[in-house]
Amino acid sequence: MAKKPLSPTMKSILEYGPLAVFFIAFYMFKDQEISVMGQTYDGFIAATAVFVPVLVLSTFVGWLLSGEISKMQVVTVVLVVVFGGLSVFLNDERFFKIKPTIIYLLFAAIMGFGLLRKKSYMETVLGQSLKMTHEGWMILARRITVFFVGLAIANEIVWRTQSTEMWVYFKTFGLPIAMFAFIISQYKVFGTYGDLDNRDDS
Repeated sequence: MAKKPLSPTMKSILEYGPLAVFFIAFYMFKDQEISVMGQTYDGFIAATAVFVPVLVLSTFVGWLLSGEISKMQVVTVVLVVVFGGLSVFLNDERFFKIKPTIIYLLFAAIMGFGLLRKKSYMETVLGQSLKMTHEGWMILARRITVFFVGLAIANEIVWRTQSTEMWVYFKTFGLPIAMFAFIISQYKVFGTYGDLDNRDDS
């Protein structure tokens, strides 16, 4: 399938749309108990049951429109299906809450393994769209590895010590804002190590 870059608007819709659906579904069902085939589920489990297929559909649509899907997206979808499915099947919200911890630690481990090999896997994923020197990619890889570990620790603290509603706020707003803030904070790396000589003219 030919690759067709997504517009920034469509990319944002596909990336954040499922999260918005999860947030809306949680607030629609949070004070309700839903019975299905004799089993009673609270609003969080109901929202999780909505979120999982929406994320899968969003990822599939993104693949149809762009002609490509990253390994990180595949891993994320698989973990969401597994842990989200366990939460719904076992009626236990802990599985879905621990999912971000697993994802961030896995990504940190992958990035860390690359660093041990003197490689930045971020360069492999983003190198075509963002031109930087190898040194710049290595610096970014080290920082994002530490950042992912920090996010995993933060998720563990929040879901284990705070209410479910607070965790939903953290997942919906806190994690995306933290990621955005991290990217913005790296502007000096992008500026200092941007490989302008090899940047495409198009």
